[in-house]
Amino acid sequence: MVKLFIPLLFASVTLFSQEDKAPNWDLRGYLKSMQTTYFVKLPLSSESTMFNDQLLHNRLNFRWFPSENFTLTAEVRNRIFWGDQVRFDPGFIKNANEGSDDFFDWSAGYRNKKGYALHTTLDRFYGEYKVGLWEVRLGRQRVNWGIGTTWNPNDIFNTFSFTDFDYEERPGSDALRVQRYTGVASSVEVAVKAFRHWDEATGAILAKFHTGSYDWQVLAGVAENFGVLGGGWAGNLGDASFKGEAAFFTPLSDSLDNSYAMTAGIDYTFSNQIYLNAGLLFNSKGSTDSGAEDLFTFELSARNLYPYRYAALLQVAYPLTPLLNGNFVAVYSPGSANALFVNPALTYSLAPNWDLDVVAQVIFQKDGKYESPVQAGFLRVKWSF
Repeated sequence: MVKLFIPLLFASVTLFSQEDKAPNWDLRGYLKSMQTTYFVKLPLSSESTMFNDQLLHNRLNFRWFPSENFTLTAEVRNRIFWGDQVRFDPGFIKNANEGSDDFFDWSAGYRNKKGYALHTTLDRFYGEYKVGLWEVRLGRQRVNWGIGTTWNPNDIFNTFSFTDFDYEERPGSDALRVQRYTGVASSVEVAVKAFRHWDEATGAILAKFHTGSYDWQVLAGVAENFGVLGGGWAGNLGDASFKGEAAFFTPLSDSLDNSYAMTAGIDYTFSNQIYLNAGLLFNSKGSTDSGAEDLFTFELSARNLYPYRYAALLQVAYPLTPLLNGNFVAVYSPGSANALFVNPALTYSLAPNWDLDVVAQVIFQKDGKYESPVQAGFLRVKWSF
């Protein structure tokens, strides 16, 4: 499907470019190159092993407007990998497909033993119809019900991890979404993912409304063999933004357990442009005795947003110059490992539509004293068009 789609996409662009009138389509995207270096402390060893990977990442975002009310969206993610991760992981393409596809298999990939891999996926492909106060969207889309800045217990359709900074668009779902606006800041929305078996079904209704100085939302539905009831808010405490979410999951099968997650955060921008963001997470599915390395290996879902039961986040960002921005994030989780995740980053604008990012991700755990079993550094250049 994807292999046929890409040439058709460019054929459409060529056809519409020949029209004299303003085109009723739009094509945008980017090209990124990223170098990654990992230092991993292996079990039963005092030494760290270094791994290197490279990624060439292209994205094409296509919109077609055949009428005033209808829009067709198709977005393709193409990636070329080479390095140690591909070389040592025979299931590399399988893992990439699992992170890209939903009900339909719209991905294709190839890997060889020399450490090269290709992967392409159609991660957005939907039609949207708007008329009056109604919006209907069908196809692979992002159903984003989250409010919080970092963690989103209400995001039951396509949960994502904030540590995956190179996937700004986030995963999509093959779903039907119907929304009706009931006021300036209120609406009712129903969304259902495609499924083959009832225990895989995810569907819910979401209501948004405004009262006082706050926006509120409540949702109820099912999420993969769990009933879910959730809600969230967004407003202000003085001049600071105050957001939060909570969700309770009750099993529809006797073999499963109840779980719930709650998060709240405050962010504020000072007059000197310093940005502060602080957040807390309680995750009943999280552990209090997991090691720090579990941050990159745990099974992510709306019921398990982080590998640890408790987490406290602090973020500081500041434009060091008009072209250079600095950002620092630290997340601490109390428990036997006292896990600490540190994520500093610098972004420099090289030229219009060109950006350079230097990012580090370091995890620490305490065994008498703090040690770091994993460190990762990223150097990324991005051209947007």
